[in-house]
Amino acid sequence: MNELNQIVLSPDPRLSQECAPIDVIDDEVRALAKRMLKVMYAADGCGLAGPQIGEMRQIVVIDVDWAGRGSKKNPYVLINPRIVCADGPEREGSEGCLSFPGVSVTVSRPSHVVVQARNLDGDLMQYEADGDLMAVCLQHEIDHVHGVTMFDHLAPMRRAEAEREYEAALAAGARPGETEVAE
Repeated sequence: MNELNQIVLSPDPRLSQECAPIDVIDDEVRALAKRMLKVMYAADGCGLAGPQIGEMRQIVVIDVDWAGRGSKKNPYVLINPRIVCADGPEREGSEGCLSFPGVSVTVSRPSHVVVQARNLDGDLMQYEADGDLMAVCLQHEIDHVHGVTMFDHLAPMRRAEAEREYEAALAAGARPGETEVAE
C-alpha cells in the first residue's frame, strides 16, 4: 500500500476526535510506530499523529532533523504525550499538515514547551523545546491526539478562508507533504 494513501485527510471526522491513551506498549504498538515513521518519511513530514493514519490512539512520531532522502534520521516516538508547560512569548509561524495538503497557515503558539511521554520501552521521558521547529511540532502533533487541528487555532474569518484554500488545493490535486499547490 502506498504510504501517502494511509494519511487521513480533512474533513475526516477522526481528525476532530479525542484519542484513547495506550495502556500497554507491546509489539503491536511498536509496529504501529514503525509504520507511522515510514508514512511520515514518505510524505516528507516532520511529525505524524495516530489519528492522521486512522489510529485513534495517543501516539506521535516526530523527526525535525530529517531533511529528506539520504539525510540522517533522528526519530522520536511519544506514547500518551502530555504538555506539562507551554509558556514563553507567543510566536507566529507558518504550519503545514499532512492531513491538509496544499496549504499552510500562520499559527500563534507559545515559544517554549515541556512535554512528558512514554517511549517504546515504556520509560517516562521529558522533552523540552524553545523557539524552534521542535516546539511547534510537539504542540501541533499533541493537538492531533486531542482532536485539534491547525485550523482550530485560526480566527473564524481566517479559518473560513483557509478551508476554501484547502478545498481548492485538493481540487488541484494536492498530496500529503505539499504545503503549496503549483499553479
